[in-house]
Amino acid sequence: MLQDVFNAVVLGSIYLLFALGMALAWGTIGVLNFAHGVTFMFSAFAAHLVADRVALPAPLIVVLAAAMGALISCLVQALVFQSILRRARNPRAAEMQILIAGIGVAVIPLAIAQRLTNGAPFGFGSAAEQAQVYQVGGLRLTTMALVVIVVGLGLGVGLAWWLKASKRGLALRSIGVDPETASLMGANRTSLALGTMAVAGALAGLAGALLTYQLGAISAETGDVLLIKAFAAIVLGGLGSQAGVIAGAYFIAIAETFVIVNNWGTWADAVSFGLIFLMLLVRPQGLFGRREVRRT
Repeated sequence: MLQDVFNAVVLGSIYLLFALGMALAWGTIGVLNFAHGVTFMFSAFAAHLVADRVALPAPLIVVLAAAMGALISCLVQALVFQSILRRARNPRAAEMQILIAGIGVAVIPLAIAQRLTNGAPFGFGSAAEQAQVYQVGGLRLTTMALVVIVVGLGLGVGLAWWLKASKRGLALRSIGVDPETASLMGANRTSLALGTMAVAGALAGLAGALLTYQLGAISAETGDVLLIKAFAAIVLGGLGSQAGVIAGAYFIAIAETFVIVNNWGTWADAVSFGLIFLMLLVRPQGLFGRREVRRT
């Protein structure tokens, strides 16, 4: 039982690491980036290509993947999303166009990775360090699992605090509430949006590298699977609430672990969609979200 709980916490931390960047961009600048999954995958793939040619320590490979994720996300924002925002008729039309553009952009890196790997999983090869295993009573712990938990929770709590307490975090939140008024008060939406996408991409790259170390290898399609989990965690927790993302990620992981432990493994992926459906019916704003009030 204790091992199952620990495994659920590790799985929830992986979901959280992936979902943090997506939730940050969607909840502040209003960008639902469906290229987030491929940013996660291709960042790890780029680090894999480097690790196959140059012997690098694990921390440097993780930093490289995070930097690659930030670069990809910034390029997508500057070349695609920002152009759509300038030309769209209204914010609602821009949201739909960005969503479709994200799906289109994701196809290109995915096709490249599939072509170069021939559809086979990839990892960091000789650069992957053997994780140490500890036995504490009946509980089996690994160093990489502990790193994933600490980094996931640390970044989740830190990002929630930064958005709530820092000046730039408040400026970013104001853009999510009323971009026109925020701009009149001095908030530069373009630069803040680019910085937000850079952070979101870096978080995706970090998650990609850590998950590759945790599992040993991932495939080109792994990001697409996690995209559904992240979307479910954000909707479940409440859009715009980083605390909600944390709760949503761990709730989904616990639910999936319960399903698997009870030998209902074929239903594991249905949990995410089922939770989204139930939450939209019962509490559309999510567990920690607030109802939107518009006054005219």
